[in-house]
Amino acid sequence: MSTPSSKLFTPILIGGCIILLINFALRASFGVFQIPVQESYGWLRSDFSLAIAIQNLAWGIGQPLFGALAERWGDRWAVILGSLLYALGLAMSAVVTTPAAMQMWEIAVGFGIAGTGFGVILAVVGRAASDENRSLALGIATAAGSAGQVFGAPLAEGLLAFLPWQGVFLTFAALSLTMMLFLPLLGPGKPAAPSELEESLGSVLKRAFRDPSYLMIFAGFFSCGYQLAFVTAHFPALVTEMCGPIAPGSLLHSIGITTTSSLGAWSISLIGLANMAGTIFAGWLGNRYSRKYLLAGIYTLRTLIAAAFILTPITPGTVILFSVGMGALWLATVPLTSGLVAYIYGLRYMGTLYGFVFLSHQLGSFLGVWLGGTLYDATGGYTMVWWVGVGVGAFSALIHLPVREAPSRLPAAA
Repeated sequence: MSTPSSKLFTPILIGGCIILLINFALRASFGVFQIPVQESYGWLRSDFSLAIAIQNLAWGIGQPLFGALAERWGDRWAVILGSLLYALGLAMSAVVTTPAAMQMWEIAVGFGIAGTGFGVILAVVGRAASDENRSLALGIATAAGSAGQVFGAPLAEGLLAFLPWQGVFLTFAALSLTMMLFLPLLGPGKPAAPSELEESLGSVLKRAFRDPSYLMIFAGFFSCGYQLAFVTAHFPALVTEMCGPIAPGSLLHSIGITTTSSLGAWSISLIGLANMAGTIFAGWLGNRYSRKYLLAGIYTLRTLIAAAFILTPITPGTVILFSVGMGALWLATVPLTSGLVAYIYGLRYMGTLYGFVFLSHQLGSFLGVWLGGTLYDATGGYTMVWWVGVGVGAFSALIHLPVREAPSRLPAAA
C-alpha cells in the first residue's frame, strides 16, 4: 500500500475525480428518459421506474462486492469490470422492447456504477490522502460526481433533440468505456500485501455489524438514497407536469429555458452545480467538527427544504430555490459518512465497509424510485411519495445523534 501524500491534489485524486464525473454524468440523466421511454412503448410510469429502481438496488448490492474485489485483486480490475458492465447494460437497454428485459439489463448498469463509483474510488482516494487532507479530498472527489450531474441531464436533453432515446443510450454506452482511459492516474492499484493485514475482512465485518454505531450509520444512509434517487429519477417529470408555466420575458426564458421539460432537466444540473460547493464545504467541515452532528444537521435541513417545497405552489422560482437548497446538501453526506467509517474502522477495508453502508443507501434508492412510479400510477401525482421522503429524512437526522464517533479498537490478542 502506497504512503499517503501530503499534497491535496495528486494524480490519484484527479483520476478518481474524472472517473466519478463520467460515472455520475451518465447515471444522473436517467430521469430525463422517464417520459420519452413511456411514450415510446406506452409503458406505465412504474415500468421504467422499476428499471431504475433495480439499477439502484444492483448498485447497492454490487458496492461491497466491488469493494472486496478491489481490496483483494486491485482497484484497476474493479474499474475495468465496472466500465464494461456499464457499457453492456446501457447498450442492451437500448434495444429491448419489454419492461422486463430493460429491468434485467439495468442490473448490469447498476453493477457497472458500483465498480466505477464511490465505494471503489473513495477508498482509493482516502488511502492515498494524508490524515489532515482526507476529509477534504473525499469531499472534492464526491463533488466531481456532482460535476457530472451538472452536465449529464442537460446533455441527455440536448441529444434527445437529435436522437431517439435508444441512440442516446448507445452514445452513453460508448462514453462509459472512456473511464478506463484514466486508470493510469490511479497508480498500480495493487492490493495490500498479506503482511499489511492487521485483521481479516471477515473479522472486521463481524465487529462492525455487532457495533450499534455502524448499524446506526447503516440505517441513517437509507434516507439519503431515498431522497436522491427519487429526485434524480422523478423530479424532471414532476417539474414537467406540476410546475407553473415559464413566463415569456423572464430570466429563464431569456436564457433558453422556455418549457417545464427543459427546466426539469436543468434542475438536476443546478442541483449538481450547487452540490459541488456544498460537498467540498462539507468535506472541509469534516476535518474540523464532529461528522455525526454535521450529518444530523444536513438531514434536518433537507427535511425542512423538502417540506417547504411541497407545501407551496410549484413555480419556476420554487424549483430553482429547491434545486439550489437541496443541491447544497445533495452529496454532502458522502464525504462525512465515508470519512466516519474510515475514522472508526480504519482505511484497510474502507471500500467494503463503506460498501455495506452504501447498500442501505441503495435500498432507500430502490424504494424511492419504485415507490415514486407506483404511487404516481395509483394517485396521479407525487405528493404522497414526497412526504414519505420528508419522514425518512427526519429519521436520519435523529439516528446519527447516538453514534459513538471514536476509533474502534482491535480485539485484544489471545
